Amino acid sequence: MIIKERTKPLIMLILEALLRRLPYNHQKYKQILDELRRRQAGYLGEKSLDYYYRDLPQHKYMILHDLNLPDGDYNCQIDTLLLTPEFALAIDVKNMAGKLLFDTDNEQFIQINNGIEKGYPYPIAQGERHQKYLQKLLATNHFPTVPVEYLVVISNSYATYAVTGKNAHKVKPRICKSDVFLNKISILEKQYSKPLLTAKDLRKICRLLVKMNTIPTSYVLNKYDIQKGDLFTGVLCPTDSNHSLGRKNQNWYCPPCDTFSKDAHIDALNDYFLLFGPTITNQQFREFAHIESRYVTKRILRSCNLQCLGNYRSQSYAPKNFPW
Repeated sequence: MIIKERTKPLIMLILEALLRRLPYNHQKYKQILDELRRRQAGYLGEKSLDYYYRDLPQHKYMILHDLNLPDGDYNCQIDTLLLTPEFALAIDVKNMAGKLLFDTDNEQFIQINNGIEKGYPYPIAQGERHQKYLQKLLATNHFPTVPVEYLVVISNSYATYAVTGKNAHKVKPRICKSDVFLNKISILEKQYSKPLLTAKDLRKICRLLVKMNTIPTSYVLNKYDIQKGDLFTGVLCPTDSNHSLGRKNQNWYCPPCDTFSKDAHIDALNDYFLLFGPTITNQQFREFAHIESRYVTKRILRSCNLQCLGNYRSQSYAPKNFPW
């Protein structure tokens, strides 16, 4: 049963908003663009696994896609989590081309593609972090102790991989191509055959994880050391995002394009929520959208189907659901 549907990952949405608002000549621009491209490829790889998830017994497997769980000042992002009465499985999908090397001696992950060698964070270390995080989360919330496993799935059917080093025998069972993914599930089902979680336990864990799922805004900005002052503000032109719009005749107007828009502020609000947090005040939107009148700002915000939180000077606005 799918508990949390697969949608475009929040981190991708944040990276896209960040690139819209960051000058091209910013020293971190290319690094952020490279991460976005990797995540776009990864998202396609994650979706390709849906073909195999459909064969899992719906009554037994709870499936949660793209979890973003708070971990202090960091973010624990899990591509897909499978929960069963017998075990939990965190899945990390790699949609990468070429030859992939898992060097267990040096704990390195290397891609060799078209003669170019490039290193990436070691997926096994990430899997171990996810394993410990989930074990601690379950224990803290007084759930029965259940085995937590992790698996790195290579979704590119043309890629090859090799596991080297003295610990290769320990790491190999943690890695597979997507076409043998269900075989790995069968092995886990044989290894863990005793139910430890009740149906009630599974429902409570799923509710907890969905409730904990948060926008990883601060994590992304902190990771790249991006300050609010580094970013463009204003309502951007739908035709040319290099242009900022102003108010004219109760619409948004772009002088260079000589075009009007009634709802260009929607994208600006969405960027704000993605980059700075899930609430906004009248003053914050005035400053961000370059609006002089607090009454015009109030009218715009109230037309956007947002929740009103608080009263008078403490009033803020928030989307009812996110992504908005």
